[in-house]
Amino acid sequence: MKCYVLNICLLILIYSPGRTQDTLQTNVYAQKLIKAYPDCITGIKDNYVVFKNGIKLLFDDGKAKTLAELYAQPDIEDQLRAVYVKGKTARPAELDDPGRIRNDTFFKVMYGATSAAVEQNLVTIHWLPKSANQTLRVSRINGVDKKLQAISDDLEKLPARLLPYVQQVAGTFTWRVIKGTNRLSTHSFGITMDINIGYSNYWQWDNKTTDETRKIPSYINRIPFEIVAIFEKHGFIWGGKWYHYDTMHFEYRPELLVD
Repeated sequence: MKCYVLNICLLILIYSPGRTQDTLQTNVYAQKLIKAYPDCITGIKDNYVVFKNGIKLLFDDGKAKTLAELYAQPDIEDQLRAVYVKGKTARPAELDDPGRIRNDTFFKVMYGATSAAVEQNLVTIHWLPKSANQTLRVSRINGVDKKLQAISDDLEKLPARLLPYVQQVAGTFTWRVIKGTNRLSTHSFGITMDINIGYSNYWQWDNKTTDETRKIPSYINRIPFEIVAIFEKHGFIWGGKWYHYDTMHFEYRPELLVD
């Protein structure tokens, strides 16, 4: 499914010169974007990410940012810079949130700029049809629906003891902001799944704070890595690899997983 076509006048950003571009690194990012989103993105040219529907978005605004500014006003280069490591990993390093810094406009161009626009491209999948048979609405853009169906098939091949973690899915599409912020959650785009909340942990719940710039004392995870590996295989990153952890959370971010 091709990416969503939006009103160009509303979404094109104006280029303002900044630091000298690292051409080699920009080319690496361009190849990752093309490989991750072949139906939507053609590459990076003249400091713009170029979409196949004709929209161009500023890639690098050239600004040095505080952590709070990175969360609030990231460019596309900012969201690609953090390194997400596949496979079993240790507790995340302090303030390391690979994939949690997101440019909302980037996702609006691909999936829709409003709840109604996103809903036009939602389809129903049958999650764990042999063991749970839950129906979920997710985006068909970028083949997200097909990838989640493949994840469902792979999960049902796991030992039965692991299935409760992914049964009773807590949510997929909901147009909303992240608690304590004015930033859209990726649930808004139909590309995110929260698995069983009964086995999950969230940094705000466990640390009684919504301040993203402060250190938090605890990190808690109960989700087995066998489950994480299956989601990662199909292009989804896991919130359990964030310092500000959200262990129920998986979102489709293939640009952070492609080689």
